Amino acid sequence: MNLAEEYAKRMLIGDGAMGTYLYEKGYSGSYESLNLSDPDLIKTIHREYVEAGSDIIQTNTYAANRIKLAKYQLEEETADINRRGVEAAREASEGRTFVFATIGGIQGLQKMEESEAEIIKAFSEQMDALIKAEPDGIILETFYDLQEITAVIKLAKSKTNLPIIAQVALGEVGVMHGGLPLGEAFKQMTAAGADAVGVNCRMGPYHILRSLEMTPLDENTLYAVHPNASLPDIDDGRFVYQSNPDYFYEKALDFQNQGIGIIGGCCGTTPEHIAQIAAAVKNTVPKKRAAQAVAQKTGQFSIVEPPSTEPSLREKAKQSTTVIVELDPPKKLATSKFVEGAQALYQSGADAVTMADNSLASPRVDNLAMGALVKSMTQARPLLHVACRDRNLIGLQSHLMGINALGIHDILAVTGDPTKVGDFPGATSVYDANSFDLIHLMKEMNKGLSFSGKSLGQNTTFTVGAAFNPNVRNVDRAVQRLEKKITAGADYFMTQPVFGEGQFKEIYEATKHMDVPVYIGIMPLVSSRNAEFLHNEVPGIKLTDTIRQSMAACGEDRALAAEEGIAIAKTLIDEAMEYFNGIYLITPFLRYDITCRLTEYIREKAAVRTEEKSK
Repeated sequence: MNLAEEYAKRMLIGDGAMGTYLYEKGYSGSYESLNLSDPDLIKTIHREYVEAGSDIIQTNTYAANRIKLAKYQLEEETADINRRGVEAAREASEGRTFVFATIGGIQGLQKMEESEAEIIKAFSEQMDALIKAEPDGIILETFYDLQEITAVIKLAKSKTNLPIIAQVALGEVGVMHGGLPLGEAFKQMTAAGADAVGVNCRMGPYHILRSLEMTPLDENTLYAVHPNASLPDIDDGRFVYQSNPDYFYEKALDFQNQGIGIIGGCCGTTPEHIAQIAAAVKNTVPKKRAAQAVAQKTGQFSIVEPPSTEPSLREKAKQSTTVIVELDPPKKLATSKFVEGAQALYQSGADAVTMADNSLASPRVDNLAMGALVKSMTQARPLLHVACRDRNLIGLQSHLMGINALGIHDILAVTGDPTKVGDFPGATSVYDANSFDLIHLMKEMNKGLSFSGKSLGQNTTFTVGAAFNPNVRNVDRAVQRLEKKITAGADYFMTQPVFGEGQFKEIYEATKHMDVPVYIGIMPLVSSRNAEFLHNEVPGIKLTDTIRQSMAACGEDRALAAEEGIAIAKTLIDEAMEYFNGIYLITPFLRYDITCRLTEYIREKAAVRTEEKSK
């Protein structure tokens, strides 16, 4: 196969996920071993992708190397598993598609026990077995380490003339782990001998597209993308992805316009996603487009006295209109803009500024440190999220004792997004406790008892919030979870962003029996792409068609889109305030100017209502 010739003639459609597709069907363990134990199943899945429109299908050999197979005592089956993987794909294809042998990265973000030499030896063994089975090409995917993938590209070039597609997984938008720009990674992979380079896994279409927009694309280089369906969520202990095939139709066109000629899917994608990609771009020609840069601004701040003691956020929301505003801690070390934003929000009328605990499993400046800065340098009231993901019970108790020692008493207890979502997917998710356990444990600390039941010497004074996702099919079932959280000790609830105008009454009716305030989440949108990303890729958030159309009508005019987002948020606030005293504003991209305006709007609206009632 001459990949460059095929690429020049037409867009090439890849296939979708194998591992998560098998996972959804109830399979576990080594998916690659199914090449031996149930080859008909693997062939059936390959055929589904062929029928969906794939031009290239990948063998079920992603983790079929000796090191990873050893976890299942299958290392001696390495050669057979890889050989049968190619044969199964070839038999399923029946000559209708190209068959590329898949080799996945071995090194994650954690240090491996195996030496570098042992890892290369494992790659070599797998590669020999695959090449012997005569695929049409080789695809390297989900490599976190640039040194590893360039070594494997060179290894492949020393063994075969087959075309090589090499794909990395990114740490953040536009950069690999360690901060290496994607463009530099592409250059090094191409120099090592890759015939096509690209990005797969870790991110959905939105963030991979953003990464490409930030990256200069060489006119003579072939590019491939295989995004995840969305960010993953956890449902009853299982990873799940948004069901959004239609979204992939639009994004395939965006990728094509960005200069990408090979488009498929990774985790969470199915034959339905591939069918949409094929419907959008199959038999059309790749395009070329220049990259765009993104600029950031910084600000100054003033130091003021810390706040005085106030009623709890539970009591406040029971008595009058109360506003909590989320301001995520920065991902970089500069903190002045954040502190400036916290003070500005206070001056606009925010009752508390809440800080997430490494939301979406991406590291930020520690929210305890930021809470301490906010408390000492502004008049804002800090409300800290505490997630169970990153700390065992020892760490959780220590963290909470530190929070109490700093005089911070407002906490939102959350289980935490799985590490697979974030910048360090190889990191361990601890989950010694979940949000229910954490709420209970904090209430025990309020009695002066540690997690082990021993005395702490004095009581903590935490007021504990809990999360509520009303964007579900069955709100009543979600409310049953709230009732369990109340039993555990929750003092109030903060919801995911709500975008359905008729939804507020439904939430009110479902929760009005509870003697616990609900802070309704309102997230102002800043662009159509922001809206589509939230709707299609972020678990627990759904936008109405009307809102998406309104944002899309703004086109690329950022100022117009921001104003439209504010107008939509005001409409949602108007209805929310008919039913709830508590409003929870979520600041987009540290744009506190937007949430300041909305906070002021809420205060003005509340003042008018109070005046009307007094007449």
